[in-house]
Amino acid sequence: MAGPIPVLVNGAAGKMGREVVKAVAGAQDMVLMGAVDRSPQHQGEDAGELAGCGTLEVPITNDFQPMLAFVSQEKEPAVMVDFTHPDSVYDNIRSAIAYGVRPVVGTTGLNAEQIQDLAEFCDKASTGCLLIPNFSIGMVLLQQAAVQASQYFDHVEIIELHHNQKADAPSGTAIQTAQLLAEMGKTFNPKSVDETEKLPGARGSVAEEGIRIHSIRLPGLIAHQEVIFGAAGQVYTLRHDTSDRACYMPGVLLAIRKVLQLKTLVYGLEKIL
Repeated sequence: MAGPIPVLVNGAAGKMGREVVKAVAGAQDMVLMGAVDRSPQHQGEDAGELAGCGTLEVPITNDFQPMLAFVSQEKEPAVMVDFTHPDSVYDNIRSAIAYGVRPVVGTTGLNAEQIQDLAEFCDKASTGCLLIPNFSIGMVLLQQAAVQASQYFDHVEIIELHHNQKADAPSGTAIQTAQLLAEMGKTFNPKSVDETEKLPGARGSVAEEGIRIHSIRLPGLIAHQEVIFGAAGQVYTLRHDTSDRACYMPGVLLAIRKVLQLKTLVYGLEKIL
């Protein structure tokens, strides 16, 4: 590319959105062209000042479609980074693809049918799209370690812990972890007793191949996950903790660069490392 990558941040006033604004502003090969957020209290505010990285002269607006049209006219291919809400992310992605803007999506909550539909839409448009449940390199390493451990353990459960502002449960990361384990081709947690839940949901949700996922939502948390394997006389625990959302930014910047090389939908950070 001859010039910097034009980037539109959707959800720019949120906690993750502000970090993305800051990261894009600090990247020499990118330029922040737009900042969209539907929060009424932040309309017209400078995205850089809100993010704490100085004036960028990019005002926050709620005009999503016009901003897509605007960045799509740039000489270089544009990228939309989406950290919004599960209720709107599907339509956001379809709109971006329709304008020829490459989506990099950290918003979770899409179901399998929606992901398949988006993949087909990307193929028809020959436009890259990245769906990344978790942008942390540490989480990718945890998932790889869990896949290795699953060869030797038949019992496993997943606990994911997030802040109480997270709208969907289980987290996309926990679902992806269960999917990776299920790809090993074995059924986990064979029954040893007939269980009775005195309170519905006490044993968590059941994902693929009998893997249970438990979700915790509390103020004070950011994003955390445990994968716990059990066998006779031993417990093997893998855990990843997030203490600062800045840890996701290297993955976000990598995804912005990589999505321009794609012509289809790719799911998971590990696919582009």
